[in-house]
Amino acid sequence: MKKWLKSAKEKAAQMVVTTRLALNNSRGEGFVDSAVKILMAVVIGALLLGGLYLLFSGTILPTLTERIKEMFNYRG
Repeated sequence: MKKWLKSAKEKAAQMVVTTRLALNNSRGEGFVDSAVKILMAVVIGALLLGGLYLLFSGTILPTLTERIKEMFNYRG
């Protein structure tokens, strides 16, 4: 029982030290850094989706529609 109690006290003390170190840590990312990263990801994603939309609507889909119409044209 004494061994178990000693082990529990050591683990609790270790958790206290770990918690204090984590709370006193002044490194890390701030809110502004995270917001800028998220904003950049959203803008880049929107540009990428816009480019793909223009590519598909202007180049790929009309050609695809034309090919499908030619494929099902049974007039001979």
